Amino acid sequence: MFFKRLKEDIDSFIKRDPAARSRLEVAFLYPGFHALLFYRFSHALWKRDFRFLGRMISQTARFLTGIEIHPGATIGARLFVDHGDGVVIGETANIGDDVTLYQAVTLGGTSPSVDSHTQVNVKRHPTLEDGVIVGSGAQVLGPIVVGKNARIGANAVVTADIPEGMTAVGIPARVVMPKDKEHIGDFVAYGTPADGCPDPMLRTIESLRFQVMALKDQLDELEPAKKTQGRTIKVPPKTKKAANSDGSK
Repeated sequence: MFFKRLKEDIDSFIKRDPAARSRLEVAFLYPGFHALLFYRFSHALWKRDFRFLGRMISQTARFLTGIEIHPGATIGARLFVDHGDGVVIGETANIGDDVTLYQAVTLGGTSPSVDSHTQVNVKRHPTLEDGVIVGSGAQVLGPIVVGKNARIGANAVVTADIPEGMTAVGIPARVVMPKDKEHIGDFVAYGTPADGCPDPMLRTIESLRFQVMALKDQLDELEPAKKTQGRTIKVPPKTKKAANSDGSK
C-alpha cells in the first residue's frame, strides 16, 4: 500500500510538470515530493500519538525543502507541490486527491493571537476538495471549503467558500465564472486560465460605464433646448421719430 501510494505521488509530478522526465528525477530532485514523503511518515506517527517525533520529522523536512506541512494535516492521493518553497499547510487542513499547490501557498488559519488554547482541536484551516489548483502566493485562510475542481489564481487571498468548478482571483478573492464549463476538470497551470474568463464584477462596471455614457449623451441633447428656454427676449428701444409721432397723436 505504501509503495503504491509512493508510485502514484511520483507519477502525479510527471503528469503535471513537463520538466519532469523520469521517476528517478522526481524521486531525487523534487523538493515537493521529498516534503510529501516526509509528511507520510510524520502523519503516520502523529496518528499513533507520537506527536513530538512527528513534529520533529516535519520540521526537518521544512529545513531541507522549504515546505512546511503539519503532521496533523490530512492529505489525499497524488498531491503535486510544484517548486514548493514557502508552502505552508496547517494542522487542521484537509486536502483531497489530485490537488496542486504552487510555491508560497499558505493554507492557514485565522485564529486570534490571544487565547490560542481555545483553538486546540478546533477546525481552523481550509478544506480543499479533489482536483483543486492553487496558484503561487495565494493565501487560503480559515475553516473554509474550496469546492471540487476549483481554481485559485496567483496571490489571491481567499477567506470564503469557493463553489465547485469556479475560479477565484484578486484581493480579497472574488469568484469568476468558468469560460468553458466542458473543461472545468482539466489541469490549468497556476490556477488561472490563460485565455481568461468572464468576471461578473468587471461586467457590472462595464454596464455602469455604458449607462453613464448614455446619460451624458442625453444631457448633451437637452443642453441646447435648456439654453433656448432660459434666454430672455430683449425689446429694442423706441426711436425719437417714433416717440414724436406718438406724442403728436
